[in-house]
Amino acid sequence: MTERKGTAKLDYLRKIEKEIQQKWEEEKMFECDAPVEQSTNKNKYLVTFPYPYMNGRLHLGHTFCLSKCEFAVGYQRLKGKRCLFPFGLHCTGMPIKACADKLKREMECYGNPPQFPDEEEGEEENKPKAGDEIIIKDKSKGKKSKAVAKSGGAKYQWDIMKSLGLQDDEIEKFADAAHWLDYFPPLAVEDLKSMGVKVDWRRSFITTDVNPFYDSFVRWQFVTLKERKKIKFGKRYTIYSPKDGQPCMDHDRQTGEGVGPQEYTLIKMKMVEPYPFKLSELKGKNIFLVAATLRPETMFGQTNCWVRPDMKYIAFDTASGDVFICTRRSARNMSYQGFTKENGVVPQIMELLGQDILGCALSAPLTSYKVIYALPMLTIKEDKGTGVVTSVPSDAPDDIAALRDIKKKQALREKYGIKDDMVLPFEPVPIIEIPGFGILSAPFVCDELKIQSQNDREKLAEAKEKVYLKGFYEGIMLVEGFKGQKVQDVKKPIQKMMVEKGEALIYMEPEKQVISRSSDECVVALCDQWYLDYGDQEWKQQASDVLKQMETFCDETRKNFEATLAWLQDHACSRTYGLGTRLPWDEQWLIESLSDSTIYMAYYSVAHLLQGGVLNGQGPSPLGIKPEQMTRGVWDFIFFKDAPFPKTNIPKESLQKLKQEFEYWYPVDARVSGKDLVPNHLSYYLYNHVAMWPNDSGKWPQAVRANGHLLLNSEKMSKSTGNFLTLSQAISKFSADGMRLALADAGDTVEDANFVEAMADAGILRLYAWLEWVKEMIANQGSLRTGPTDSFNDRVFISEMNAGIIKTEQQYEKMMYKEALKSGFFEFQAAKDKYRELATEGMHRDLVFQFIENQTLLLAPICPHLCEHIWTLLGKPGSLMNASWPVAGPVNEVLIRSSQYLMETAHDLRLRLKAYMQPPKSKVSCSGSQSQLIAVVVD
Repeated sequence: MTERKGTAKLDYLRKIEKEIQQKWEEEKMFECDAPVEQSTNKNKYLVTFPYPYMNGRLHLGHTFCLSKCEFAVGYQRLKGKRCLFPFGLHCTGMPIKACADKLKREMECYGNPPQFPDEEEGEEENKPKAGDEIIIKDKSKGKKSKAVAKSGGAKYQWDIMKSLGLQDDEIEKFADAAHWLDYFPPLAVEDLKSMGVKVDWRRSFITTDVNPFYDSFVRWQFVTLKERKKIKFGKRYTIYSPKDGQPCMDHDRQTGEGVGPQEYTLIKMKMVEPYPFKLSELKGKNIFLVAATLRPETMFGQTNCWVRPDMKYIAFDTASGDVFICTRRSARNMSYQGFTKENGVVPQIMELLGQDILGCALSAPLTSYKVIYALPMLTIKEDKGTGVVTSVPSDAPDDIAALRDIKKKQALREKYGIKDDMVLPFEPVPIIEIPGFGILSAPFVCDELKIQSQNDREKLAEAKEKVYLKGFYEGIMLVEGFKGQKVQDVKKPIQKMMVEKGEALIYMEPEKQVISRSSDECVVALCDQWYLDYGDQEWKQQASDVLKQMETFCDETRKNFEATLAWLQDHACSRTYGLGTRLPWDEQWLIESLSDSTIYMAYYSVAHLLQGGVLNGQGPSPLGIKPEQMTRGVWDFIFFKDAPFPKTNIPKESLQKLKQEFEYWYPVDARVSGKDLVPNHLSYYLYNHVAMWPNDSGKWPQAVRANGHLLLNSEKMSKSTGNFLTLSQAISKFSADGMRLALADAGDTVEDANFVEAMADAGILRLYAWLEWVKEMIANQGSLRTGPTDSFNDRVFISEMNAGIIKTEQQYEKMMYKEALKSGFFEFQAAKDKYRELATEGMHRDLVFQFIENQTLLLAPICPHLCEHIWTLLGKPGSLMNASWPVAGPVNEVLIRSSQYLMETAHDLRLRLKAYMQPPKSKVSCSGSQSQLIAVVVD
């Protein structure tokens, strides 16, 4: 972070901003109601931003995304539309409750304020491991208590709260989740107001059942969805946190957002007696090495299985009475999928090293070999699968490379006690023919790439990509029963056959590691749960219909939507832990945070009339309505066009007013969000709108504008590295308009944008210089030229202003704010500078003030405070917020190109003159042509 020498200009801009913000608030500038008389041409603009989560202060990443809404509203107001930008604050879900509970546990274990255990360097072997029970001594009170050691790298919640600038006596209040709801939302409102956002704050609210009106709205939504058969109940595989005791949805995760369950076929390879010495006590029991594979159709070609000699495995009892051997991590997953008698409990018999089972004989399903053996492979990883790997050297490059290694290297066999007859007789079995690769694809490709050993990792990766992709799409089965069939057609039938014979099981684990906000590594669990059936083909098609008529502003966003709608399946919408609204028909469950946030934009239309601007909805209602009066029939009447008038004691005119607000403001004209929400929230947004208004396409979303993440000075924002700015810090450092200018300049596409502090600093200087120049022109307007505006430079300047207005309007329409800033400020200012430089007859007063007015309007959506101030300096009646976008006159392209040609020619001549005027190295007389050229340039 760079140090700034002086802040006078910054302070001056911030003083203007505070004055302007106060003026807007006094004039209720951004409060907007539906007109009493509505016409079919509503001429309105409703923009929304996913309400941010209230477990901390808003940061620059939030600000970048919501700035797109802010710029859009500023522009659309100038285009004469009635604009509404409402802003809610999200508290539903796990994070707040998890943080509060974590804080409470720390205070119970370590005292208040906590005295955390010292962590001395150089004693790693003596430090407790994650999950170990430890004794903590409270130094301040002389007490001892038990606690559980945390995983390395995790911070104490108390320290996190201190990093937010909170004092000890303040932090202890956050052990109550309700305090978070009182503390952070008002700070968010305060920070956003200091940014100058054009929000109608009367319509703001916090979520959860703390807000009785919003709670009633969400209950109505879910009753309607259940009645329309969109919500179902049953056992479903889901990402699950054992520590939290419930499904772990995207918003509940520290890492692994977007990760879903991955299905494997769990191959049961039965150990043949006599068992290895370490397992001799299990004689008479059925013992299986279990391997997770994505390619059940290749099991016909098994020649051995692989285990890693130094990896830890466990043997445990299954519900069927069999004993399974695999890694502890995979056994933990299995215990939540019905593999063990007690859900979530792994009945461990013993711990083993891979070397303890090397050389054991196995009976494997489908292979033509009667017995195969467990052989060593050193590259097996513990974070995927079971740690036991089936070997199919005919079709797996890794397997043929490793098998060739152990066949060639007697020393390797001797090191691990592997006899020759466990390896040498086993050759690859032809099971699949792939065009161009033959019937033994893996050996063919490995030979082609000259792979020497299993350590040729890069070449093996290339080989796998070739074999697996081509094999899936073009491979033809050679084995009896499936001969002549395509690989992609037999995967499921072969899996089904093996499962029915008891030779395999269905096993799931997360595609990648998922860590919950309570720092728990998640599993895949088979859970009873209420879920939204996003896999339903009819509903999926309806969501696709919404997408077809919706503006996405770029092809990549549309393709991301299409890909998501293609694969999206069930989504668990209930949980037992956290904050939120209870399922109306089954109140042991809470509605999870991605499920209560799909149509809440409709609630914005009426929130101000129900809540009266009180965030928690517990103030007096402007219409005198009580939460308990908001029955299902009342909500139906407000939101559904043909719903009958309900039985209620709410006055008819009040209900008509609520309905009128919704009918006027809906649909959402633009929703602005991060691209990472396309695979979840934004797709659910489409699904739920079509589910609630299936026969009213006029209520469906009109546009979604997705953007990338925000980098800070070309690096990822991170609190731990210090490369991080909150919204309030950014405003303090750069002013609201300086920050907004840099946000607009940061980037437009779905690629990551870059907020550059040097650009923000330069923006302060640019804005200050622009304001000073305006003040100078106002003070000296009497000295400016008057009369006709018909000189060459006048006409060029007029055309360039008109061209700038047209180009900037086009960019604002496309929500391309970096480009709008370029044409509407940087290039616009350059046109003025050129006019000032070339107009030797002097700048024309009318054109100077026309330019100032145009520039003020073009920049207003991005830097509204400074522009409002300049508008006042110009003596314009009323607020700039009620002004109109400038009307562009004709553009004379020939004139502009002529001016550009003259500029370039003059520049070229100046360079040549400079070259000719330089003293020559040797004395040369000046020729006649050179003298003429110099004369022309001087003239």
